[in-house]
Order: sequence, then structure tokens, then C-alpha cells
Amino acid sequence: MAMDDLALFLDEHEEAAVEEFRKRIMVSEHDQFNGIIHLNGQAMYRMVADYLRSKITHEDIKQLAYKVAHERNQAEINIGDFVFNVCMGRELMLDVLQKGPFPPDVLLPALLKINECFDVFLVHAVSRYTELKDSDLEEKKLFIERSHKDRLTILGQMASSFVHEFRNPLTSIMGFSRLLKEDYPNLPYVDIIENELHQLNYRVSQFLLVSKKGAVHKKKEVFSIALLFEEILSFLYPNIVDVNAHISCTIDPLLLLDGYRDEMRQVFINIISNALDALQRKNSDKEIAIQGFRTDEMTAITISNNGAPIPPDLLSVIFEPFFTTKELGTGIGLYVCKEIIERHGGVIKCESSDQQTVFSMYFRDS
Repeated sequence: MAMDDLALFLDEHEEAAVEEFRKRIMVSEHDQFNGIIHLNGQAMYRMVADYLRSKITHEDIKQLAYKVAHERNQAEINIGDFVFNVCMGRELMLDVLQKGPFPPDVLLPALLKINECFDVFLVHAVSRYTELKDSDLEEKKLFIERSHKDRLTILGQMASSFVHEFRNPLTSIMGFSRLLKEDYPNLPYVDIIENELHQLNYRVSQFLLVSKKGAVHKKKEVFSIALLFEEILSFLYPNIVDVNAHISCTIDPLLLLDGYRDEMRQVFINIISNALDALQRKNSDKEIAIQGFRTDEMTAITISNNGAPIPPDLLSVIFEPFFTTKELGTGIGLYVCKEIIERHGGVIKCESSDQQTVFSMYFRDS
């Protein structure tokens, strides 16, 4: 009967307690439910009173907790504000009872039961709120992924059309520049024209790979990684001289890779070009180190440079499509690298510090 007396005392002081709760609660002006939050406090107040009477169960508390959590999620409020309001409501109820004419031996069990009710409510409310937030984040993530795929599809269609319109005249110009060089070996500027045409062809090839038609009608081959890098460094020689970078290349001459040679050439050119860009702004020694070796039944290739580091908050997104820090960048270079490497059954990782930035690629045996 003592619990019933305490519950009745709470009933008698409900109006004043709820009004005090309404004055003290933390409410955002953007909260769409800001005018009725005190009603949730009133519902909790009555629930506690009925809990003292043993008229409700934990399941009833859970239902109210879920309802309030749903509202709080819709309101997009800080969960800390919600917890503050619940704790403040608990404090008010305990104050009400402590001002009553109840001896300690009657009051203590009631206070324990009230705390139990609030604890069960908070556990269910915060858990449900977290579940709803996680669900919302997952939906947003799926939306972003779909948007990425839509953009990539459009880019692929544009790239495919662009490449077919552009590739034929480019190939003709490259062919005639080669003939011009053979007929007039001393003609000035031909080497520069030829190099610029190769650079342009390289850029066009990136878009071709984004369209995912780069490997059509191609066959895999087993090729020497050392010879491929020898060819790449020769191709990039003008850029290397322009940056005044020193490149060391240590690759096991017996190291082979089974895949699409042109695509892997594209990957390594991309990464070395990015390294040269990072070194462009460096005044002291500019170093690029290329290594190729076998480890744990895998072929490993690393390309490192001692240029400006990649900020930690950007490391996780550098392989995302359209992400770029360059003023005129397309944001597809590293994305293409990742796509190609994964198509070859490999993985690519990047680590960056003030001392060096390292791109590591690993390929398992076929």
C-alpha cells in the first residue's frame, strides 16, 4: 500500500511538476515537436506513477521509449539534449517525493523503483534512436552510391563517344608526326609535338578506361615489370627533367605480371605523374623510389616520393571518382588506377607522412 500512497502523491503534484519540466527542458528552435515535448514528460511522469503501482511492465516502458526516439530522430536533435531532459525529469520526480511526508524506509524502495523505470526507458530510447540514425545514414550512403554510379554511367557514355570521335584524328596526327620525324630528322620541335601527342593520347586513354571498354577485345599477356617501367620512365623523361627529380628504380628483372600491359602502364604513369606533381612545389632534394619484389606469394610494387604529404582526412577518399585537389584535375586518375588493379585481382594502398608518400600495389599469383 505504501507504493500506492507514493503514486497518489505524485498524481496530486503532476500539474506543477510538468509545468516545471516545461520551463526547464532544453529545446531547439528548429525542433518540429518543440511545443509538445513537455507532453512526453507528462506521459513519463504518469508511467512512473503506474510503475510504482505495478500496473505497467518493461514492455510498456519500451513502447513509450520507441515512440519518443522516433520523434527525436525526426526532429534531428542532439541526443545529448534528449538525455539531459530525461535526467532532469527524473530529478524533478525525486524532488517531489522527497518533499512528501514519507519516512526513509518507505521512500528508499520507491526511489530505487523510479530509477529503474527511468534507466529502462533511457536504454530503449537511446538504442532505438541509434538504430534509426544508423538506418538513415545507410539510406544516405546508398543514395550517394547510386548517384556515383549514375554519374559514372553518364561519364562512361560521354567518354565512349568522345574517344571514338577524337581517337581517329589523333592517331592520324601521331602517325604523320612520326613520318615527319623520319623524313626530316633535324626538323626542330618535332620531338616536342610527338611527346605532347603521346600525353594527349594518355589522357584520352584514361576516359576510355572509365567507360570500361578499355579491355574489350584485348588478351592478357605475361610481361616484364622491369621492362615496362623502363618504357614508362623514358616516356615521362621530359616531365622528370622539368621537375628536376631523381628517380631510383629497383625491380627484380625476373618479376612478371599476367594482365593487360597497356592498362598497367596507365596505372604506373598515373602514380608517377602524381608523384612528380607533389614534388613540383618542393625546393630541396626531390626523390621518387620505385621497387618491385616478391613477398608472401604475391608480386609487390611500391612507388614513393618525398613531396608534400596527403592530409590524413583525404587519404580515405583519394580513390573516389571525381575527387581531386588539383585546380584542373578530373578526379578520375586514382579511381582508374584502383579499378584496373582490382580488375587484375590486386589491391592498392596509400600511406602518407611528412617523410614520404607510398603507393603500394599487391597482386596475387593467378
